[in-house]
Amino acid sequence: MFRDQDYVVKEDQVMIVDEFTGRIMPGRRYSDGLHQAIEAKEHVKVKRESKTLATITFQNFFNKYKKKSGMTGTALTEEKEFRDIYGMDVIEIPTNRPVIRVDNDDAVYMTKKEKYRAVVEAVKEAHAKGQPVLVGTITIDVSEHISTLLRREGIQHKVLNAKFHELEAEIVADAGIHGAVTIATNMAGRGTDIKLDEEAKAAGGLRIIGTERHESRRIDNQLRGRSGRQGDPGESRFYISLEDDLMRLFGSEKMMKVFQSLGVQENEQIEHKMLSSAIEKAQMKIESNNFAVRKNLLEYDQVNNEQREIIYSERRRVLNGESMRDSIFKMITDTVDSSVDLCFGENTNQEDWDAKELNSVLLPTIPIAPVTQEMLAQAGSKNELKQTLKEQAVKLYEMKEAEFPEQEQIRELERVILLKVIDRKWMDHIDDMDQLRQGIGLQAYGQRDPLVEYKMSAYEMFDAMSAGIQEDTVRLLFHVKVEQKVEREEVAKVTGTNKDETGPRAPKKRAADKIYPNDPCPCGSGKKYKQCHGRKA
Repeated sequence: MFRDQDYVVKEDQVMIVDEFTGRIMPGRRYSDGLHQAIEAKEHVKVKRESKTLATITFQNFFNKYKKKSGMTGTALTEEKEFRDIYGMDVIEIPTNRPVIRVDNDDAVYMTKKEKYRAVVEAVKEAHAKGQPVLVGTITIDVSEHISTLLRREGIQHKVLNAKFHELEAEIVADAGIHGAVTIATNMAGRGTDIKLDEEAKAAGGLRIIGTERHESRRIDNQLRGRSGRQGDPGESRFYISLEDDLMRLFGSEKMMKVFQSLGVQENEQIEHKMLSSAIEKAQMKIESNNFAVRKNLLEYDQVNNEQREIIYSERRRVLNGESMRDSIFKMITDTVDSSVDLCFGENTNQEDWDAKELNSVLLPTIPIAPVTQEMLAQAGSKNELKQTLKEQAVKLYEMKEAEFPEQEQIRELERVILLKVIDRKWMDHIDDMDQLRQGIGLQAYGQRDPLVEYKMSAYEMFDAMSAGIQEDTVRLLFHVKVEQKVEREEVAKVTGTNKDETGPRAPKKRAADKIYPNDPCPCGSGKKYKQCHGRKA
């Protein structure tokens, strides 16, 4: 993880940068301790691990809508993904006016240093004739490096990246003025058109300079598409080096041999359609790989989605204020069934049944009278035993209901407890599923399909969670206590305030004249009041 590329440090916080838009994603944190590790690395306050309350993939979120549609200038490269995941066709609509922008072939250099030098020279050349320039970068780090190089050359410019995104609209709106130089990270969906003034049009329109090819062709097309809008003039070119990540990962060895065989000198540029097509093929490989990752993720999330629908439908019933009494009674009877089955299983020999074992399993949840060996011996069969215990449990719950002055009070209590238990268990289940997902790939070493194994394990975990919800809900409801409201006598007198009084308050009058310390004492002793009855003890 790299600072000013994957994240930025702002106001003593580590904030994630969206890799596609270059915008900050406030409130988002990496999971599994990764965010804490970055906070420790950057010497900011390490915050506690966040708890996931709910999760859904964008694909499943969008597929919840009955109708889906959209417009974008760069959807054609992702046509297969739109069709496979969303069942949508991509239709290309011709532009309002013919595009007269000139898209030059990529300029390729041996090293990044040579490439950046060429970028600065291209900016200088355009700036000298008053042509506005938009320099597109992939990371904040590169945008700041280019900014430093331009400052050395004395070229005034503006920088748009995740650090200054609050100034976004203002910076983008001014990018078409003649002589303007703007550096931007990932010019995706900025929502503001770059309008050219007449002098800028005369100078050749907006010049797009890409400092690197992105993994996705869409992002490159979005950068190019900032120029040449509504029939405006413009030109674009990407500057690439063999040290770029994309080139390093895909086919740079072959290209290096081509460079060496041609005897390319330092700072010399190679421009050939073969190179541009090779780069595009590399991008297509990465795109198809990323699509496969997203599709694989969707297949795994499909399992989570089915479980999510079940849990959320149950939550909706509770939140809509439905009476959960029937559901609670079913939970009580199911708990009795599962407890008896767990203790005695397929064992039909009643002599082997152990009352202590059944009591240890059942009574912590449903506090009925303890089961004795005599009761087990008297039960004709396991089903009869279950029926007897169910009747006792239901009777006990009805007694619990009778403790409440109003029936609606226990109905509300049932809803509150059930909702809290569902939410707590579901949050834990989300974390467990995430852990399962991370380790399930190892199943491939045992010649097993990880997806099939994931589905099987996920269903077992969901059953265990459902049983846990049932058990916790029943236990809490049986052990809830109703406190009697104690009526207390009112001992404090009601005191009035200025606000309580309607008219102006009259001054208080003394019943007798005030006696001062040097006055004769009223007792008739002839002494001063302060030396007689007015003396302090």
